[in-house]
Amino acid sequence: MSHDQDLEGKFHGALGEIDREHARRVQLEGCPHCGGPLDRADYPRKPRGELGDEAAEYSKRLSLCCRVDGCRRRATPPSVRFLGRKVYFAALVLIASAVGRGAVLLGRGRVRDVQGVPVRTVRRWLSWWQTGFALSAFWTEAKARFAMAVEVERLPASLLERVGKDAVRRTLAFLAPITTTSVVTRIAMVM
Repeated sequence: MSHDQDLEGKFHGALGEIDREHARRVQLEGCPHCGGPLDRADYPRKPRGELGDEAAEYSKRLSLCCRVDGCRRRATPPSVRFLGRKVYFAALVLIASAVGRGAVLLGRGRVRDVQGVPVRTVRRWLSWWQTGFALSAFWTEAKARFAMAVEVERLPASLLERVGKDAVRRTLAFLAPITTTSVVTRIAMVM
């Protein structure tokens, strides 16, 4: 991430505001199962990665719970701060994966980490980008929306390159629908 504390604080604050807006929209729509009102029921999170002063912003994953007795189901809104169940914060997963794609991740002892993340973890993420993500229903639909094809073998770096200005934030917003299974969201082209 950036070493400029003010820039970094604004970036993380903007991501938090996007997540709060997602939660407001989901709450207004009501329970996706019964239509009942939704109350806040956030999940505690302890994401890995260096967040500095912004760690408190990442201590909870916004979530909602149906108030209707007999339903009480969760509705977890899409997130730009958390990439599903991954324990590192989403921006770090995206950046370390893109940097790791370009780095030569050799055997033990050669490269110690990528952006502060162990090489083994980055390799696992790169594998996920190639299989879990590239073969997902989300990507099958989303890739058709690009005028020029995104190189799957270079994900996520090729996706970041395609987005251009403010690439990390815009890519995280694009990926937000894959961060939850309890709320169906449409693909938003933020390109």
